[in-house]
Amino acid sequence: MTLDTEAIDRREAFLMDLVRTAGALAQEGFSQQSGRPIGMKGPQDYLTETDGRVEAHIRGRIAEAFPEDGFLGEETGGKPGSQAWVVDPIDGTANFARVIPHFCISIAFVANDQVQLGAIANPVLGEVYFARLGGGAQMNGKPIRVSATADITGTSFEMGWSNRRPTSDYIAAVSALFDAGSNVRRAACGALGLAYVADGRSEGYAELHMNSWDCLAGLLLVREAGGVTGPFLSLGGLTQGAPVLAANPHVGGILSHATGIPLLAGPDLLAQGDDKLLRTA
Repeated sequence: MTLDTEAIDRREAFLMDLVRTAGALAQEGFSQQSGRPIGMKGPQDYLTETDGRVEAHIRGRIAEAFPEDGFLGEETGGKPGSQAWVVDPIDGTANFARVIPHFCISIAFVANDQVQLGAIANPVLGEVYFARLGGGAQMNGKPIRVSATADITGTSFEMGWSNRRPTSDYIAAVSALFDAGSNVRRAACGALGLAYVADGRSEGYAELHMNSWDCLAGLLLVREAGGVTGPFLSLGGLTQGAPVLAANPHVGGILSHATGIPLLAGPDLLAQGDDKLLRTA
């Protein structure tokens, strides 16, 4: 089913409110986090009570407002329908669990074979990022743009780490970036890493594998802020995950060369299997 502009307008207004109410819940949980038990989903994969509470809030509000929409969340899963909300209730959970104020909520809306809307909120800093396909990117209502830095010796990249890929591949990519003259850091919150490319705080972000709930909103932000990205949806990333690259256009080629992640040519459309899933689920 194809959504018209009015239908996306309604979801845009809804998302702007939703990300703020979800942020308030996350902030409440963070303020109570010190000394609370931390669960583990796997090696270096943390789970807190707030993850479940925030995702339940988001899922419930979407089901009430748009019962025809599908849902795919990090904690509770789900099946995309003819259009889908893709949600990470707390990205950067390891930071959250250690009371480090570098985490966020990430929500994307996929329809018409592309990411149409994306929002990322860091409730501790009071920063809310929003993008709409073809409508630009903003933070707290003000337009944002990617960095204009072209000299590699003046760049700062962020590399995310995933245990789904060999550690040696990650080390090789970081080494190549250092050799090229860039600074490289890791802050353990991929969605915010992408948001920081969109607003020019970083020149680029790459990770050798990410899940869709971690990156769809951020990739839209970067593209709408004038940056370049690698393909994701077109690689089957909605349901299987894929490599992620985002950068300002001056240094995107350097990041691509170092990581082996190609730059996207044209729109990032759903892969054949995933577009069938969206249309028939």
